[in-house]
Amino acid sequence: MQRNHQQDSASPIPVHVLTGFLGSGKSSLIRHLVANKPDDERWAIVINEFGQVGIDQAMFESRRDVVVKGLPGGCLCCQLAFVLQAALVNLIRRERPDRLIIEPSGLGHPAGLLDLLRGEAFQGVLEIREVIALLDPRRLDDPRSRQHDTFRDQLLMADAVALTMIDLTTAAQRRKARHYVDAMWPPKRWVDEAPYGRLSPSLLLGGPAAFHDSELVQAGAHRQLTSAVILDDFVYREPTPGQPCVETGESLGYASLGWRWHPSDRFSLDALTQLLDSLDRGMRIKGVWHTDSGWQLFNRSGGRSELSPSAWRRDSRLELIGEAGTLPDSQALGQRLVECQLAAVSGD
Repeated sequence: MQRNHQQDSASPIPVHVLTGFLGSGKSSLIRHLVANKPDDERWAIVINEFGQVGIDQAMFESRRDVVVKGLPGGCLCCQLAFVLQAALVNLIRRERPDRLIIEPSGLGHPAGLLDLLRGEAFQGVLEIREVIALLDPRRLDDPRSRQHDTFRDQLLMADAVALTMIDLTTAAQRRKARHYVDAMWPPKRWVDEAPYGRLSPSLLLGGPAAFHDSELVQAGAHRQLTSAVILDDFVYREPTPGQPCVETGESLGYASLGWRWHPSDRFSLDALTQLLDSLDRGMRIKGVWHTDSGWQLFNRSGGRSELSPSAWRRDSRLELIGEAGTLPDSQALGQRLVECQLAAVSGD
């Protein structure tokens, strides 16, 4: 039975924040949660990507009970705070979700985001239930990760921790990760393994509020949301056939390089995968393309690549993320991508 939104409008919307460093598997975990969500709940998911192109939202199938909002091009925990506030105001007014899930950028510090969600604009409207950090145990083998402020702070500020990429880790690495998390103060509510992103939905749905917000929650109807400017979407530059839009960005010691192509531009899937396989395995790569094998989604994290059919049809996209100064030359790689298009491959 569907919930009566009008009757429940006085209740704050539960918010779950899922953090985790680049490539920790946040989108996979959210997809699993969505697949197992209660039938009587309508969810809204806000995904912030470090890169300028925005690909993660293309990983979600369109459905009536789940609304996905993408916010690419920076960190909503700092640079995009105002944009996030405006987007949330719009989302809540328009969709009236029963539950809100926010996925910050893998390089995003959660402090600014939590301050925004607990701020005056959302008093009595949102209730932070839990901050869950995803941890790939292999990260702890890299001193650069352990010394990275955002990596540490994401774990320290989390209420709970989900260990991901379990199939790629050893028992020793998983024990080390648990010891690392157990040494943190205050202690976590739970630490659980999420193989292939499969986290028990009961951990999410049954979580209590993350903080005592009795002073913030007002009885009665939702507090009137206020915002000086309402932003419906980022300014979207529509690519024209044969002329992709190129997007670059750099922040927090990392850089992004991305392309968006018109949906009529088609690619050779074999040529694309061969090209991507030739790039540095340490780079984070995400893509969705119109190919000779249909629309395909590509995801490479931690050196492992996955390819799957995609329902996305708006445009073709590619995003590379790596440490500043390590990405390939955009013009040279752009020319190689041109050579992967069907017209070039067939010699037309």
